[in-house]
Amino acid sequence: MRHSRGSFHAFPDVSSSILDSSLTYNRLHMEPERRNASTATTPAALKGSVLGLILHDVCEEIRLEELRQMLGARRVEPGFKHATPDYVRFEKPPVVEHLDPVLLPSGERLIPQLKYYDYGVISVLLELPFEADWDGLVELASRWVPNAELERQAQQIVRARLEKIAPAIQRPYADWLSEDYYIFLLSDVAGNPTGLDLVNQHTPQIAQILRGEHSGLAPAINEDVLHSSLFYYPNDLVTIGWNAALVYDTPAGAATAVQILEYVNSQLLEFRHYDEWLTRELDGVYRSLKRRAGVLGRWKMRGEALRLNGITVEITELAERSETAIKFVSDMYSARLYRLAASKVGVPEYKSLVNEKLHTAENLYRFLIDEFHQSRGFLLEVMVVIILVIELVFLFRGKG
Repeated sequence: MRHSRGSFHAFPDVSSSILDSSLTYNRLHMEPERRNASTATTPAALKGSVLGLILHDVCEEIRLEELRQMLGARRVEPGFKHATPDYVRFEKPPVVEHLDPVLLPSGERLIPQLKYYDYGVISVLLELPFEADWDGLVELASRWVPNAELERQAQQIVRARLEKIAPAIQRPYADWLSEDYYIFLLSDVAGNPTGLDLVNQHTPQIAQILRGEHSGLAPAINEDVLHSSLFYYPNDLVTIGWNAALVYDTPAGAATAVQILEYVNSQLLEFRHYDEWLTRELDGVYRSLKRRAGVLGRWKMRGEALRLNGITVEITELAERSETAIKFVSDMYSARLYRLAASKVGVPEYKSLVNEKLHTAENLYRFLIDEFHQSRGFLLEVMVVIILVIELVFLFRGKG
């Protein structure tokens, strides 16, 4: 479940951990009535891990250098599939922090990793290793995508950390926007197939995994998997969906895809924030216009116009900062992966919405300034007329 756009995320109570139920696929496949005796020692067809990425937009800015000193944490540079020049990097590398394991009600332990971005986003990554066959992985995905328990844990982790790092937080928000995304990493597949063979042979299962669906999907949905896949080496694969992605690669190679997918979702979160911010401000200006009819009302619009223009400039600056946080100038694969991921999760659509509202705000600013100038001109003309009338009165009195 991708969160509904524009409201703070409230998590429902969960009576038992999703991991407890999601890991039943291992036990189910070990029941005698569901397997042949000859498969008792057969190794799992798939080995890897599930990553739950839960991101929160908590403030306008995080001062990373101050935070790094407070936490003694390291900075992260983007990893790439092959050697690239130094200028392929984060403009301001996020700070990475590893925390103590989180114990879920099922007894499972997850080790959280936090990543702090300078534009106010905190990402929580929670990882669960798995060994399963394709049916087991589909079952696991249907319980993880989405996962309310993990989202609840991530929110609690972030709130607890904010108390410690408060001095590095600039202009914190009362309500947070959130995004969740799930990445299925396959590090070992029986038979060591090529990425192309893997996606061709298991298209229906991959489509189910990306959407968290337990039942089979329509052929048109399955076909979209082929159009959403990228390859670099013969034995790797990245397939990206709106809710989740599947990555078949070595752990080092998969790091590239994980970082880019995390960054793309942080961008989506920021553009959602700017969209809601502009919507509130434009609504306020429209209401103000309705209340301030007449000359005197228009006279007061200069302050409204200047405030709107200041917000427009601020959002433009913030959007540019988040959009240019990482550069892929010399790595065409990473650039293609970024563009595919951004298009799948909806970054271009939200960016377009923000740009349209910025354009509307600019037009509205010019309208408000024009109204102010017209009102000022009218009042000046009235004052001139009054002065002339007074002078004429005194002139005629003097003659009398």
